[in-house]
Amino acid sequence: MYSTKTKVKFKNIIQREDWRLLKTALEELDPIQVAQLIESASADDEVILFRLLGRAHGREVFKLLSHQKQEEIIEGLAEKSQIISKLLNDIKPDDRTAFLGELPGKVAQRLLQYLSPEKRSITNKLLGYSKDSIGRLMTPEFVAIKSFFTVEMAFAHIRKYGRDSETLNVIYIVDEDWKLIDDIRIKELLLASPQQAIKELMDNRFIALNANEDQETAIKVFRDYDRVALPVVNEEGVLLGIVTFDDIMDVVEEESTEDFHKFGSFQTAISNPLKTRLFSLYKNRIVWLMALVFVNIFSGAALSNFEDVIQSAVALVFFLPLLIDSGGNAGSQSATLMIRSLAMGEVRIADLYKLIGKELVVAVLLGTTMALGVALIANFRAPEIMAVVALTMIITVVIGSLTGMLLPFIFTKLKLDPATASAPLITSISDICGVLVYFSMASWLLA
Repeated sequence: MYSTKTKVKFKNIIQREDWRLLKTALEELDPIQVAQLIESASADDEVILFRLLGRAHGREVFKLLSHQKQEEIIEGLAEKSQIISKLLNDIKPDDRTAFLGELPGKVAQRLLQYLSPEKRSITNKLLGYSKDSIGRLMTPEFVAIKSFFTVEMAFAHIRKYGRDSETLNVIYIVDEDWKLIDDIRIKELLLASPQQAIKELMDNRFIALNANEDQETAIKVFRDYDRVALPVVNEEGVLLGIVTFDDIMDVVEEESTEDFHKFGSFQTAISNPLKTRLFSLYKNRIVWLMALVFVNIFSGAALSNFEDVIQSAVALVFFLPLLIDSGGNAGSQSATLMIRSLAMGEVRIADLYKLIGKELVVAVLLGTTMALGVALIANFRAPEIMAVVALTMIITVVIGSLTGMLLPFIFTKLKLDPATASAPLITSISDICGVLVYFSMASWLLA
């Protein structure tokens, strides 16, 4: 991590226009530190910093930058076509595809012209896969050998073609039609006799991903099988490329951010509120908030039907926020747990009825514990409504917990993202139910 002092140091060097010192200072930082420095730099400074990086250093730094910074760098280098060409041709195919795939079509097409014919063909092929497919993540830079190779022949092949491979931890074995038939760890090759045939080392057990499957499938497979890389095949089993663990971690981070924003009722993800335009921040938040305003009108309508009860026991109003907030909080907790479990594949739709029973028991225990606490408070402030407050607490916590658990399942069943079952929606439902339960209970017990 670089410090504020480091940031000021580089800013001063740029202001003095001491480019030789700046280049030397940048070379002393690792790619992560340079990326952090560029992320915090102004639009003018970020281009200066990036241009002074060596070719290999720049390639590593560019990969670590946010998509927004990558775009700004490319725009800043717009008049330096040679630099752009080197940069786009140098970065890995999967990183290049991820970058171009997020750009407007016309901009992406313009940048494609900077690629060599071979790399343009590879990039167009990868961009041809749907946005959230595994095909978009894969890189064609891997090493494959044939089963009739000896170990010695395999190492000669690896030395010849492995320099640009994304990883050499695993070597893939294909037949004459390039269909994947096995994979083998480099450790096994190192420990084998040089004259031993590769087919003698094969066990014909391997895990492969389909290029057209959703990226969430890859996340689950990586987690279940603890691999650093996995092969990607087409419908016929032909080896197309590989997906590495770092690419999967990027997807996990993106999906976690997206789910977080959905759970907070944002229309679209906001990468950085400091750099997002004022109107965009407003637009991304107002739609759901306005919808929830109208949902919460039902709470007001419910309250108006209990005016007589409120007038007869004004102390009821004191406990109202506490009770409905408790239901909403319990619901949000339950929803967070279910959304994560569904996303990770730990629970399925078929598990719904088992989970309802379990959640019901947990919710009753939670509600009872919380009811004891609120009853103690009510005993000192308004003993006459102690039973109403305690029973309402139990019921609202149960309703909130079950609502929070059920909504993600309902959204999943409807083929919608379960993260859309956002905290504000759950809270609004809990509020309405809480008001109805509270004052209905008061009308019944205090009549």
